[in-house]
Amino acid sequence: QVQVVESGGGLVQAGESLRLSCVASGNIRSINVMGWYRQAPGKQRELVATIARGDTTNHADSVKGRFAISRDNAKNTVYLQMNSLKPEDTATYYCNTRVMAIVDRTYRNLDVWGQGTLVTVSS
Repeated sequence: QVQVVESGGGLVQAGESLRLSCVASGNIRSINVMGWYRQAPGKQRELVATIARGDTTNHADSVKGRFAISRDNAKNTVYLQMNSLKPEDTATYYCNTRVMAIVDRTYRNLDVWGQGTLVTVSS
């Protein structure tokens, strides 16, 4: 079993900052890509940012220059630093990680999602 738990969401005013964290745990052999997605009410889930094992990052155009993804491989943790937040950033933010884990004594590639953490930005 592999679990992913997010933290750091909350209510902030426009222009303020938040830092989200996501920790992966379980019988993990290696972690490939870690990423953040978000889903606003009535909208589809969308990519925010991803970071590969070699620290190559990809950020959505809507957050470039404001958000920064990073990871700590020793802690199986990915972060999302969110600056200059806007009301349109309001959404539930989900962590996703693609891992190789041991399941029933076998190595398997898994795509694991967290439960999400709510970010609300007031104007």
